[in-house]
Amino acid sequence: MREQLTERQYEVTHNLGTEPAFENEYWNNDREGLYVDIITGDPLFSSRDKYDSGSGWPSFTKPLNDGLIRKEGDFSGGLVRTAVRSRLGNYHLGYLFNDGPEPTKLHYRLNSASLRFVPKSDLEHEGYNRYLKLFEH
Repeated sequence: MREQLTERQYEVTHNLGTEPAFENEYWNNDREGLYVDIITGDPLFSSRDKYDSGSGWPSFTKPLNDGLIRKEGDFSGGLVRTAVRSRLGNYHLGYLFNDGPEPTKLHYRLNSASLRFVPKSDLEHEGYNRYLKLFEH
């Protein structure tokens, strides 16, 4: 796995690392598409649910499917928070907070290093064609 990932990607996904705010690939990405698990390719979040939280990390109000992520307690660094992991790959994605927009107030603050963005124009080519309907206006 080390050969397939950058040092930052490996640190985030395998060692609960966090990349620097505002110094990551997707914090200000506003293109339409899917955010998938960088390792397994599982579709996790849609650009339709992405919002600017001001945190400097890609932030979402909900996952594509709750069944594709896991939430678990994280008590590291003297903090109490909810870590978010990919269910099938069991890799660290980021954290879930309750300071998001209404109505749910959920704020999935993720690391770009744990994700790969698939633009809407590439969904069919990459086998994610069932998600094209999400982007019909």
